[in-house]
Amino acid sequence: MSALDRLGGEAFTALGQQVIWSDMLGNTIGLAALALGWRRNVLTWPAQLLSGLVLVVAYHSADLAGGVGKQLIVISVAVWGWWQWTGGTRQAQDGSVAVRFATWRERGVLAAGTAVGTLAVGGLFTLAPDLSWNPWPDAYIFVGTLTAMVAQARGLVEFWFAWLLVDLVGVPLAFSSGLAFSGLVYVIYLGLVLWGLRDWWQRSRAATRPTALEGALS
Repeated sequence: MSALDRLGGEAFTALGQQVIWSDMLGNTIGLAALALGWRRNVLTWPAQLLSGLVLVVAYHSADLAGGVGKQLIVISVAVWGWWQWTGGTRQAQDGSVAVRFATWRERGVLAAGTAVGTLAVGGLFTLAPDLSWNPWPDAYIFVGTLTAMVAQARGLVEFWFAWLLVDLVGVPLAFSSGLAFSGLVYVIYLGLVLWGLRDWWQRSRAATRPTALEGALS
């Protein structure tokens, strides 16, 4: 049996559903990537890249073309995000990754891109049913994940809100697709997202708050 066959094989049964190795390993690595993102650690990007590679096998075994496409996007954007966080363009004065709230223009671009992208990908999946048995949720997660990662790469607090919106669809879709472990991990994602949102929110406000010396000199 090849390594790919083993990854696509059953690891255990949870909630009456089979959990495959690639689903378990990929999502576990994904959890680590999200936790590293919360801590603004650059290792979040290679972790996301590795998670994407493993989850390609999981989604392919479940015949979720949208999920496969999402993970291919994850791999591509992880490389770009890695470059963004190590290129010096997103660094704060203390050397950590700088975080901030998006401008209203940036929010508009992210929202419009997500809406148009979801309509386009959902339409494609609808016209080509072999690509996905559940086209619109697949399209939503595909594009929503891309939006979240782009916002994360730019150090935007809105990245966490994007993940929250993806979770709202990702949890029921994972369970209904027989990926029980993915569904459970999405629930854990929700907790990490809320903690990460709180941390980035506070750091963004602290970064824009004038110091006492600045106030005295103004």
